[in-house]
Amino acid sequence: MNDQNEKWDYLLSLDEKYLQGGVMLSEYCTYLIKNCDLSFVIDAHLSTIITAVAGIETFLRSESSEIKQSFQELINISNLDNESKENLHRLRKFRNKWVHVNEPWNDSELLEFTEKVDKELEEYSILAVNLLRKVSYSNPFI
Repeated sequence: MNDQNEKWDYLLSLDEKYLQGGVMLSEYCTYLIKNCDLSFVIDAHLSTIITAVAGIETFLRSESSEIKQSFQELINISNLDNESKENLHRLRKFRNKWVHVNEPWNDSELLEFTEKVDKELEEYSILAVNLLRKVSYSNPFI
């Protein structure tokens, strides 16, 4: 996906793939999805990932009566299929690596392999927008 129109088309294709009826989302979740989409379209991959995870966690909290549980626990108790849960944990761990930087001066890999890092961020941002749609549309009403 090279240009913004292709990215918008990709997001629309995800809606068509995962939305199998109507869904009721909180305004917080809707706002996070919108911001995630905007980040994705302009290649702000890290912002896409962080915002997608926030949207997914918000949705899972809206579906659970256990609002004080961690994101990890919310994933585990969700009604999602095992593959989705595994991908969510993978995305969660990747996001945590960027959000909770333990050694900020240990940045040689980031400096030396910028293209590799950017490619990995792009791959995870694609996973993130997919999971955001799949999870947000997982409890449709028809």
